[in-house]
Formats: sequence, C-alpha cells, structure tokens
Amino acid sequence: MSIDPIAFTIGPLSVTWYGILIASAVLIGMFLALREAERQGIDPDIFLNILVVCLPLAFVGARVYYVVFNWGYYSENLAEIPATWHGGLAIHGGLLFAFIGGYFMFKKYRLSFWKGVDIAAPSVVLGQAIGRWGNFINQEAYGYPVDPEKIPWAMYIDGAYRHPTFLYESLWNVAVFAFLLWLRRKRGLKNGDVFLCYLLLYSLGRFMIEGLRTDSLMLTPSLRVAQVVSILAAVTAAALLYLRHKQNS
Repeated sequence: MSIDPIAFTIGPLSVTWYGILIASAVLIGMFLALREAERQGIDPDIFLNILVVCLPLAFVGARVYYVVFNWGYYSENLAEIPATWHGGLAIHGGLLFAFIGGYFMFKKYRLSFWKGVDIAAPSVVLGQAIGRWGNFINQEAYGYPVDPEKIPWAMYIDGAYRHPTFLYESLWNVAVFAFLLWLRRKRGLKNGDVFLCYLLLYSLGRFMIEGLRTDSLMLTPSLRVAQVVSILAAVTAAALLYLRHKQNS
C-alpha cells in the first residue's frame, strides 16, 4: 500500500502529507499544552513564548541527530541535509534540544522547569503518534518482512508484507497519552512525575518496536542507536522517579 507523498501543489510549491501531519501535530500539541498551562495558573502567553523557542529547537535537533547518525550518506549528499520533507527526523534529538532550550526559558520566566515539562509531555507523545503516519506515507520506519498468514495485520510496503512498526508506535503513543492524562489528575504527584513517566513508557515501547525495524540508525553493525538511547532514558527516568519519591517517604 502506498500513498503519494505530495498532498497537493500550488504553482511550483509541493505540499507533502509528511509536512501536513507534522504541522497538525504541532498545532494540536500547542493547543493542549496552552490549555493545561492556563488550568495550572501559568500565563498562556508566557508558555507560548517558551514553545516558540522550544519547537524550532526540537525540529533542528531532530534533524541534526538524524543527519549525524547518517553522515555517511549526507556527507556525499549535502543538498539533502535540509530536505526534511523527505523524512528523517529523530525524536531523541528533538527532545534533547527542546529540553535544553526549555530549561533556560523556564529559568528566564522564573517558572518550575519540571512543572513545565509535565504540561508539555502529553502533547509531545500525542504529536509523536500523529507524526508516525507521516513515516508511513513516506514509506519509512517499517519492519522486516513477515508471513501475512502468521501476521494477518502485516502491511504491503516496499515490495513485501512487513511489520507496520509505524502503526505499533503510533498506537503505543496514544496509549501513553491517555495514561498521562489520567496520571496528571492524581493526587500526591511531584512536579516532573508526568514527564518522567512519559520518558519511561515511551522509551520502553520504542526499545521493543525498534528491534522490528529495518531502517534503524546504527551505532555499530549490530547496535541500534534508538535502543541504546531508549534504555538509558528509561533507566534514568525510573531512577529519578524512585529517588525523588524516596526522599519524601
């Protein structure tokens, strides 16, 4: 199954489905985050100022991360480096750049950093769920070939029936999103708990799903970058959750 990556054209300008989905994810995520910021007593205009800085940083970081770990290709195709409409955004790079930018922006406005990332976390994971469909349209982020009789939900992609890993991750992220919405209403939470739970749950899901993919960024011939980063992120999140709550026990 394939869909034309070009949604429509306006004169010489081609608008891709990938771009539409990423833009939709950003707008929906911003709307939800601003509503939650207001509910928690934070001026939405201030939170918007923070997002205006963090979102471009996340986009740049996601691309830089992807290019760095595919430098063998991009070093010989420099014109492709800014061609994000062809795909190639890595969430771990985006999170890192946004995390750093957010830290300084929240400090600038004298707001709790942990509270801020708690507000943003559900929007981030929902945006990831939406963005994975852009990977499907671009025919990327798919799994290895399987027997459709044994895996009846396999999808015909790039000449074979394959694990639809983009779908697995999208569904997992929707489940994490729903859990975070439930969690943030619970009593007894510390600032940062929602974000750390997002980091833990997303990383565990990503680790499992990444093992099924055929287009992973590789650290070595047998070591997938995303799995290494996911394990480090999950262990860090779990340790911080444990230590921060143990101090109050």
